[in-house]
Amino acid sequence: MPRLADHDQRRTQITDAARRVVARAGLEAATFQSVAAEAGISVRLVQYYFGTKRTFLLATHQAVVADAGTRFTRRLGTLGEDPVPREVVRALLVELLPTDDARRQDTVVLNAFHTAALTASDVDGEDTLGAPRYLVAAIADQLRRARAGAAPSDDGAEHRAGQDGDRGADLDAELIVAAASGLAQTLLVDESAGERVEQLLDRLLDRLVAPPASYKLE
Repeated sequence: MPRLADHDQRRTQITDAARRVVARAGLEAATFQSVAAEAGISVRLVQYYFGTKRTFLLATHQAVVADAGTRFTRRLGTLGEDPVPREVVRALLVELLPTDDARRQDTVVLNAFHTAALTASDVDGEDTLGAPRYLVAAIADQLRRARAGAAPSDDGAEHRAGQDGDRGADLDAELIVAAASGLAQTLLVDESAGERVEQLLDRLLDRLVAPPASYKLE
């Protein structure tokens, strides 16, 4: 009997090839022809699974985001049953940074999508905003947890929680994501920044996340 195609596996094969093409040569280079050649399959097969260029580009973007989500889940699973908010936020940010080849490729690919969204192309800004918005919301939730649980003697955290409320947590979460995104861009072009990543992340979190009671600010 002929072997039935594994459609999910085939789609992954195509989006993986598209990711490599985009990382190497930019979004405009990701055509049906180039992706088919990269995947070692026919152009007609790419068209069969993704009828338009926009469709397979969005599927490629979603594949990168899904892989990041898998990494987030895996890392959070190492923190134990009830991690403090600071540890959760830090773990999420670490997974954003291009500190290995796979994350570096994904960062380049996401940058290509963001750049393309600024110009007339097959993607627009709204197509790329789902993941950042989710991340901001997740971090804001952790900030609210941290500030609600801050000890009364922790004047800074207590003041922020009382004065800013939910809106303050949302704004601080946006700042954290923006800062981490900027650090990711720096790491792409300045490998020496990798030596300071841990220190930079901790300084950011010292200022915007209530630290655990045992953590002393310097």
